[in-house]
Amino acid sequence: MSILIDRNTRVMTQGITGKTGAFHTRLCRDYANGKACFVAGVNPNKAGENFEGIPIFGSVKEAKQQTGATVSVIYVPPPFAAAAIDEAVDAELDLVICITEGVPVRDMIATRQRMRGKKTILIGPNCPGVITPDEIKIGIMPGHIHKKGRIGVVSRSGTLTYEAVGQLMELGLGQSTCVGIGGDPVNGMKHVDVMKLFNDDPETDAVIMVGEIGGEDEENCARWIKDHMKKPVIGFIAGVTAPPGKRMGHAGAIISGGKGTAQEKLAVMEASGIKVTRNPAEMGKLLKSVL
Repeated sequence: MSILIDRNTRVMTQGITGKTGAFHTRLCRDYANGKACFVAGVNPNKAGENFEGIPIFGSVKEAKQQTGATVSVIYVPPPFAAAAIDEAVDAELDLVICITEGVPVRDMIATRQRMRGKKTILIGPNCPGVITPDEIKIGIMPGHIHKKGRIGVVSRSGTLTYEAVGQLMELGLGQSTCVGIGGDPVNGMKHVDVMKLFNDDPETDAVIMVGEIGGEDEENCARWIKDHMKKPVIGFIAGVTAPPGKRMGHAGAIISGGKGTAQEKLAVMEASGIKVTRNPAEMGKLLKSVL
C-alpha cells in the first residue's frame, strides 16, 4: 500500500507546455508506471494539441471528463498558480500538488478560504511533490534515489527530504511514500494530516518527520503523535545546526514572539515521545535504531 498516490493514480499537468512543466512531466512519465499515470495536460491556449503524446485540454474539468484524471500537478507561474489551484478544486479533483514557488501569500489566503468544505486535498505550494517509490512520482524529486520500502517521510524541506531518503537508502531502508508539504506560511496539508495517513497505512512501519523554524505545525503534530501514533517517529528541525547569524529554512519560516524556534519545536517533540536529532546527518541512523 501507499498513501495519497499509487500505480493506479491518473494525473494531469497544469502548465505542461512551460519549460518547467514539460521537463518534469517528462521525467515523471518515464519513472515506473508514469506512462500509464500521466494522461493529460492543461493549457487553455493549446487545447487539442499534445505533449509527446499526452493530450492537452483547455480546462481541468474537460481533462478530468475525457481522461478520468483525479490528480493535478501544477507548474503554473506564481501570479497564476492560485487560480490554477482554484480551477482544480472547482473541478472536484481528489488531490492537487502545487510545485510552484513564490505564490503570493495574499492569493493563497483567498484560495484556502475557497477550499473550505471542498473535497480536494492540496499539497504545497512550494513543495517537491509526492513519490510512492517504484510506482509513481509526481513532482521534482530525483526518482533514482528512492526504492520501495516501509518507511514514511514527511518534510517541509525539499532538500532535507532527499537527504533523509539518501541516508535511508545507505542503510538499505526503502520508503512507502515520501511527501514534501512545502514551507510556505499558507499551504495545504500539514505534518499532522500526513502523519494520520501513515498511522493508518499497514505497510508503513515508522516515519521520519522533518520540520523547519516558524509556525506551530510541528508542535501540533507532535502532540497528536503523543496521543494517537502507533508507530515510531523520529524528527529533525531545519535551522538547529545553522551557522551563527544564519537561519535555515524557507521564507515562510518566520519566528514570531519567540515561538517557532528550532529548540522549542524539538523540546515539544521530545516531550511527545519523538526521538529527535540535532544533526541532519543522523536521521537515517536514528530511524533505524527505533525499528
